[in-house]
Amino acid sequence: MGKKRVAQKGDSVSSLKMGVKETSSKKKVSRGTAYIVSTYNNTMVSLADLSGNILAWSSSGALGFKGAKKATPYAATMVAKTVVEKVKKTGLQDIKVIVKGVGPGREASIRGLAGAGLNIMSIKDLTPVPHNGTRPSKPRRV
Repeated sequence: MGKKRVAQKGDSVSSLKMGVKETSSKKKVSRGTAYIVSTYNNTMVSLADLSGNILAWSSSGALGFKGAKKATPYAATMVAKTVVEKVKKTGLQDIKVIVKGVGPGREASIRGLAGAGLNIMSIKDLTPVPHNGTRPSKPRRV
């Protein structure tokens, strides 16, 4: 588990929190990247700085949508707005958008990012496309 630390009389409260990491809200970022993964079942949006460190993320399942409601454009818009609210403190303004997947929340999440006040510089589609795919199954014998 780990060593337990016993506070001495001279120790202050701040020295007890040695393992606690500072939050990323102190980091000031003006440009970043938005990664959108839109599947048939869910929509996930994460915002990162230019070096790839994730500032905030959310998904439609994390917001409380269940079942088929997770894959709706409305849920994707709410996810995008939630992520932007988490990142407001860092001062993020300009983003590049990278979209992956073929779900119904693709365009809605991009509109949600733009509607929440972010300036979209470029949109790139990195949906994986099979080059001939897998081998087809053998014909059925009756």
